[in-house]
Amino acid sequence: MLMRFGILGPVLADGEVGGPRPRALLALLLLEAGRVVSTGRLSEALYGDEPPGANALQAQVSRLRRRLGVPIERQPAGYRLVVDPDDVDVHRFARLAGAGRQALHTGEHAEAARLLREALLLWRGPALADVEAPFAEGQAVRLAEERATAIEDLAEAELALGEAEVAPELRELATAQPLRERTQSLLVRALSKSGRQAEALAVFEGTRRRLADELGADPSAELAEAHLVALRAEPLRTTAAPAQLTSFVGREDELNRVAHLLTGSRLVTLTGTGGAGKTRLAIEVTGPGACFADLAPADGGAVPQVVLDALGLREKRLFGMAAEADPVRRIVSALADRELLLVLDNCEHVIDEAAALVHRLLAGCPGLRVLATSREPLGITGEALCPVPPLAEETALRLFADRAVAVSPEFTMDTDVVRRICAAVDRLPLAIELAAARLRTLPLPQLETRLADRFRLLSRGSRTAAPRHQTLGAVVTWSWDLLTLEEQQLLRRLSVFPGGATVTSASVVCGLSEVAADELLTGLADKSLVEVHGDRFRMLDTIRAYAAERLAEAGERDAISRAHAEFFLDLARTADPHLRRTEQLTWLARLTAEHANLHAALRWAVSADVELALRLVGAQTAYWRLRGVLSENIPLAARLLDELGPRTPPGLEEEYVLTVLSAGPSEVDRQRAETIMHTLDWPLRQPQLLIGWAMFAGPPRPDEPPTPMQRRLGTVDDPWLRALWHFSQSYLRLFNGQIDEAGPDLRAALAGFRQVGDRWGISQTLDGLATHADLTGDWARAVELTDEAIVLLEELGALEDLAELWARRGDRLCHGGKLTDAEVAYDHAVELARRSGVPAILAATYLGRGTLAMRRGEVAEARRWHESALETCGTDWLSAGTRSRVLTALGRVTGDGSRHDAAVRSALGQQFDIDVAEATEGLAEFVARGDPGQAAYLLGLAEALRGRPRTGDPALTRLREQLGDSPDFARGKAKSAAAARDCLRTYRGESC
Repeated sequence: MLMRFGILGPVLADGEVGGPRPRALLALLLLEAGRVVSTGRLSEALYGDEPPGANALQAQVSRLRRRLGVPIERQPAGYRLVVDPDDVDVHRFARLAGAGRQALHTGEHAEAARLLREALLLWRGPALADVEAPFAEGQAVRLAEERATAIEDLAEAELALGEAEVAPELRELATAQPLRERTQSLLVRALSKSGRQAEALAVFEGTRRRLADELGADPSAELAEAHLVALRAEPLRTTAAPAQLTSFVGREDELNRVAHLLTGSRLVTLTGTGGAGKTRLAIEVTGPGACFADLAPADGGAVPQVVLDALGLREKRLFGMAAEADPVRRIVSALADRELLLVLDNCEHVIDEAAALVHRLLAGCPGLRVLATSREPLGITGEALCPVPPLAEETALRLFADRAVAVSPEFTMDTDVVRRICAAVDRLPLAIELAAARLRTLPLPQLETRLADRFRLLSRGSRTAAPRHQTLGAVVTWSWDLLTLEEQQLLRRLSVFPGGATVTSASVVCGLSEVAADELLTGLADKSLVEVHGDRFRMLDTIRAYAAERLAEAGERDAISRAHAEFFLDLARTADPHLRRTEQLTWLARLTAEHANLHAALRWAVSADVELALRLVGAQTAYWRLRGVLSENIPLAARLLDELGPRTPPGLEEEYVLTVLSAGPSEVDRQRAETIMHTLDWPLRQPQLLIGWAMFAGPPRPDEPPTPMQRRLGTVDDPWLRALWHFSQSYLRLFNGQIDEAGPDLRAALAGFRQVGDRWGISQTLDGLATHADLTGDWARAVELTDEAIVLLEELGALEDLAELWARRGDRLCHGGKLTDAEVAYDHAVELARRSGVPAILAATYLGRGTLAMRRGEVAEARRWHESALETCGTDWLSAGTRSRVLTALGRVTGDGSRHDAAVRSALGQQFDIDVAEATEGLAEFVARGDPGQAAYLLGLAEALRGRPRTGDPALTRLREQLGDSPDFARGKAKSAAAARDCLRTYRGESC
């Protein structure tokens, strides 16, 4: 419906209104359409505090009455504009929005949506946009708030109707008012409903952080509920119970009892002394759909993180990215509407923390059941206890016989003797297995004799002893006392290996020759005090805890822990160069096998020796990056920086910078790291620093003087560093329009990385060559090179790099016209990017989907993807180029010149000419509609920046065909890249 009068935008009227004062006069009369406005209020609106007199107002009213052709009645108290309020947009908007809100409240969602859409269509821009008067600002704010409420009401109605598309007005409002919680909650719900959980979670987390930082407030209940809806759609990749290597004997009654309890109780706890078989029983009673979380390695604060990891909800990050949200909130949200059996094993040493977590999970997740194992109850209301007693006599005999035959095939069963042995160890499964293992070296009668006095103690263990030692501790003590002094020494020293030990690591750390270590480890394995897994020897956690106490009693804990940390420092240092060579997969697997030991070494060093800890960080950073475990080390790196305080140990500056990158730097840490990086000279001890700092700080600006390290990098003889130098030079040239000059550097980098066998370097260079082929129009070659790079990255498991390459594969297929194949590539890229959680990569994948939609003519779909990309872009340098390209794409979709201007400004603020060129081409397309000469000139400037025409874009190709012969195009193309940049800064009417 066309309005006769309006103020929802510039002032609208049937006739010519005139200058500022007539517009202000009409706006105030329209606000009160049909009602009298006092002469005092009108005078103040027109003239402020010093009105010239009643005649001046009367003259303005008379002129306005003649121009409008509608009555403006003179009343004793003032003037009244005689129009139907429904002919004025502001009053019609108020009526429609109010009716829509009423329909929303009564559940008439379709009617509400119709009324609210009609109301919002009346807006032509900001209210009172061209009115300059004291009253205007307040009225504009009031009306903007009413429009925001109507947008929210419309979004709520459409969500209730099942609409999944996110309205552009809602996105714009969310961007303009980031602290408006109802808007943000509706946006989270809309994104979640459309299947974009990662975006929804990102919107919530950003809002939560802003509320906390700016207002010191928590999210509202409405926003928190929207967050829950998004998280409930997140897929789980639960950890199954570990596979068992031995047969399960007996326990039929306990199996039936636990299964029965789980049908009626949401929390069942298996209790009993250590070694009673609680864990094994829990594994046997649960099905394949259960999630298994072992709390044995955790301290109290780590319990939620262990469960989060077991659910497969762990997040990853790159250097400098934000840490993940509260794990307990994530678990509750993810499980809120799911049915799941969660097994929490070994709760006793973190009983308070485990109980608190279970209580919160059961309260917030009605479909969750928990099966816990602990030596004492969790003490939660509704807990069903299932004590795990010693084995029945016949079952104990069967277990002993089964394990005896395994270690001594010639074993002959003497039932009476075995019955007495089993009775002496209280028929505890672990104790029976330890006793049976001794049959490798002791005959059955002698075993019984050796048990007699020792095991009489087990039946009356001290009530005041630690719970885990009341019975099992005595069994382990008995096993300990049967060892030689050399075996005891090795066993207690092995307790510093949480990830198990090889013969080599045990010999070095424990101070033995390899021959002696091999013999002693084999003996301990025969006695079931260590388990053998390939070439690795591991202790059960209970035995390791017992051995650790013996290590402390012997006064050896610090010395052996230091030896352990130094051994794994040497291992990581040895591995580091191999991670850049052909054998990198072998060494990556070796470090992965020692992951727990490497982590334990760093944890000890952070508290005991900060310089050793810095060296460990430096030696492990390449492994962390390739393995994708940077997040795990954030707390240790942050603690290390706290321990260091304001000092940087001399000679460890490189390790300090890597620690800053791993921790996610504070401003002070960043400044100190930048100072180091600007003064650091050759030789470089930590080559990984070059990659880490580049990922964090971005490439140097063209006008920035090179650092001493940068000057020397191009002169070194190391083939990997030379390849890295050629690679960095090629990208600087490639993205600054020197496309032909980039080719030799790319080929030199590829040859260098192939020479040393670094899959990561080869893949990155192949991607660079693919970009070069793409820019020169050889799309088939670009895709072929990309596929080769993807295969190499899949071998490494580099998730973030894979997501980026799949998105580029989609770009290159799209440029070659293979739209169906491009869609498959983009879909895979989106999936990988959402898992990686890196904003720059996720935004690039959304941009690709939008570009594909635009090529297909799906304008609305393209706009949706491009707006998602813009919202996802981060603030780091990696996101800067993507932001400019997204703005260019949005300008094309919307025909909005301001988007093109913003794209050019954004690109001019970055390092790469290729981004400026692409933004300029988009601007040229827009300008061509009204000024072909200026468009041709801009197109020439873009080509001057890029060094050659861009291929793969049909619209741009057509524009170049139309304007390429123009003198204005030739004038722009003749500029140097630097001059082209300067001209773009003043292209609006200024001569270049």
